[in-house]
Amino acid sequence: MKKVMMICLFAVAAMTASAQKFALIDMEYILKNVPAYERANEQLNQVSKKWQAEVEALNTEASTLYKNYQNEVVFLSQEQKKAKQEAIMQKEKEASELKRKYFGPEGELFKKRTSLMTPIQDEIYNAVKDISDQRGYSLVVDRAANAGIIFGSPKVDISNEVLQKLGYGN
Repeated sequence: MKKVMMICLFAVAAMTASAQKFALIDMEYILKNVPAYERANEQLNQVSKKWQAEVEALNTEASTLYKNYQNEVVFLSQEQKKAKQEAIMQKEKEASELKRKYFGPEGELFKKRTSLMTPIQDEIYNAVKDISDQRGYSLVVDRAANAGIIFGSPKVDISNEVLQKLGYGN
């Protein structure tokens, strides 16, 4: 339904605004050709693996505590059982909180991604805006992100021009 609405919207826009100029970009193609993007992705992958290892270490500790508890449960008093159970739950809670801190919606990984990617995205946006202003484009659509585009003529694809404007031209 969403695709049909997008196609209808573009068809109506094309009919009513025939004097307006349109262009396409392929953001995936542009990003693959921007070295800073690749470096930022590598940095994010490394920090993500490091943080994931920290979370897994806490989960392993909790699992070990639980296995030990299972092996000793018949020899423990009620107070000892309760203390061991609380220690296990505390370790699981620490792991859960650490995971949320690093990987949650407002977590450290999100903040890191934003700080690394925003300057790159802003630079691309500014290059697209400059080209659009120079050529008089009313609309620039990202063909990589919009599943509603079935065909886009290479004549209106300005991806290589954006890369040249950014200094990464072929």
